[in-house]
Amino acid sequence: MLRVNIPKEDKNMMIHNVQAYFELERSETIGELAAEQFIDFMMNELGPYMYNQALTDARAVLHEKINQLDDELYILEKPVQQRRR
Repeated sequence: MLRVNIPKEDKNMMIHNVQAYFELERSETIGELAAEQFIDFMMNELGPYMYNQALTDARAVLHEKINQLDDELYILEKPVQQRRR
């Protein structure tokens, strides 16, 4: 699996947020190491699903934009008159 490199500042914020979640929602206190391990576990388990869904969403947007562009190109076409012989 491709490893995602998260900037240290972002990872620290994520760790803090996980700790706050456990404290507020579960009334449990976890340390930084446990929070980081939880984040790594969730990224390994859920990351591929989220990544694939993001690609599916991006494809849908891209297809819609291509269809819009195709419509715009048809609008630009000039009528062609047949010459009589």
